[in-house]
Amino acid sequence: MPRTARPRPPRRRRPLTAALTALAAAAATLAGSAPATAAEVNAARNAGYESGLSDWTCSAGSGGTVTSPVHSGSGALRATPTAADNATCSQTVAVRPGSAYTLSAYVQGSYVYLGASGTGTTDVSTWTPSATGWQLLSTTFTTGPETTSVTVYTHGWYGQPAYLADDFSVLGPDGGGGTDPGSQVPDAPGGLTAGTVTPSSVALSWTPVAGATGYTVYRDGTTYAAVSGASTTVTGLAAATSYRFQVSATNAAGESARSAQLTVATAPSGSGGSPAVPRHAVTGYWQNFDNGATVQKISDVPAAYDIIAVAFADATTTPGAVTFSLDSAGLGGYTVDRFKADIKAKQAAGTSVVLSIGGERGTVSVNDATSAANFANSAYALMQEYGFDGVDIDLENGLDATYMSQALRALSQKAGGRLVLTMAPQTLDMQSTSAGYFRTALNVKDILTVVNMQYYNSGSMLGCDGKVYSQGTVDFLTALACIQLAGGLAPSQVGLGLPASPHGAGSGYVAPSVVNAALDCLTKGTSCGSFKPARTYPDLRGAMTWSTNWDAANGNAWSNAVGPHVHGLP
Repeated sequence: MPRTARPRPPRRRRPLTAALTALAAAAATLAGSAPATAAEVNAARNAGYESGLSDWTCSAGSGGTVTSPVHSGSGALRATPTAADNATCSQTVAVRPGSAYTLSAYVQGSYVYLGASGTGTTDVSTWTPSATGWQLLSTTFTTGPETTSVTVYTHGWYGQPAYLADDFSVLGPDGGGGTDPGSQVPDAPGGLTAGTVTPSSVALSWTPVAGATGYTVYRDGTTYAAVSGASTTVTGLAAATSYRFQVSATNAAGESARSAQLTVATAPSGSGGSPAVPRHAVTGYWQNFDNGATVQKISDVPAAYDIIAVAFADATTTPGAVTFSLDSAGLGGYTVDRFKADIKAKQAAGTSVVLSIGGERGTVSVNDATSAANFANSAYALMQEYGFDGVDIDLENGLDATYMSQALRALSQKAGGRLVLTMAPQTLDMQSTSAGYFRTALNVKDILTVVNMQYYNSGSMLGCDGKVYSQGTVDFLTALACIQLAGGLAPSQVGLGLPASPHGAGSGYVAPSVVNAALDCLTKGTSCGSFKPARTYPDLRGAMTWSTNWDAANGNAWSNAVGPHVHGLP
């Protein structure tokens, strides 16, 4: 979100090829993977490059093998793109018609892609913008009724540095090509973390394991449940009691070692509950500074707003920690005591007030366990001091999905089940489930209230139908929201973020009637432009605006029009 009235230049349009690949990644995430059976094999040959480039073909002589670094074994692929070649390395594998396969590989480098073509149904791909260490890429595909071979590939991006790949897997029914190296016992899961904790339950999640077809969850050393996905909620627990959890990965070859142990204490009896946010909600950012918009007190914000995001918390000299200071002088003598009292009054009227962290010039960095703990501790301290209901993540200079997720889960454990957690990514941040912001949102989906993506200061972007749309139209709003919905967010976690007036952003302002039309298109299938979603999403959360101050400067035209429309959605 902009801190000043100075417009930001529109962001450079993303290369169409990369954007199309991002769409495939979102579709792949939605598709999920089918459970494996004992008949499944790895159809890839020389999957770990232990025999050089045998069975592989690399474009323009771009590929070779190295002995270090490797993910496992003695070899890995190293391929170098040029200005005219993206260093595609591929192999044709034997498959069975009408069957489901899981494609995965470990990669390193910038803009590394993994995909399958010639499937006979929908060709798929996924990618990572930056993998500084070995990162698992995975997607799924189903073969057509007459498909007996599929080409699997990896590639980089034009003019980018060399990338690495290792341990390919095309797991599914044997298509006659045998197996190499065959189904192996998977690795032990990592990243076991706790999400929402109530007096009687703990939500658990962990990092998916390549080749795993299921997971076994252990509570205090005893099997609790077998699950197919990388998350579950353990129920039937006693209040204010510590429990020890572990998880293992399984497939046809057997069970992995157990993960590192995680100890979690359930909440005290009588705590917990859902955030007091209505089914359809309007979010507005309140400016703790004067940039030419109307200066407001919290009490001046219209009742049409269900969530008020106080902008902004700032970084401190302690890594990851945040602070907040009311600009009393710039806000006409608004005192801290009056500010706190106004927050309580809004909450009594049913409005949630959260602290927004970051903004256009925010420099909060959470990139290790220490800074994640500092973030959670400092954010919770500010919630206690001022009475905020939660936080809004508006970090426009990138974030580390692993450690920001860790920080938000730690904050959730401190705040309890009534934490209100919102996010305001830019359009580029939500084009692919591989992007850090999107990954973070999915990582904390069980405690996430809403993602209000900023549909402005953007330029053209890809919609979920594979077409490129320009900002400022109904199609731009609906086709980009569709990516989030297809990528795994619940409809109740998706909101449309727009400027309240032409002064609120450098570009992308649309009339309130366009916002309402997009809401109707997504929830009811009416008032659509050329793009119409394949289904409707009546649970869509609502809309957001930057800012309540710019709305006030424009006679509250935005909230007067959009507010009643959101609250009247099905």
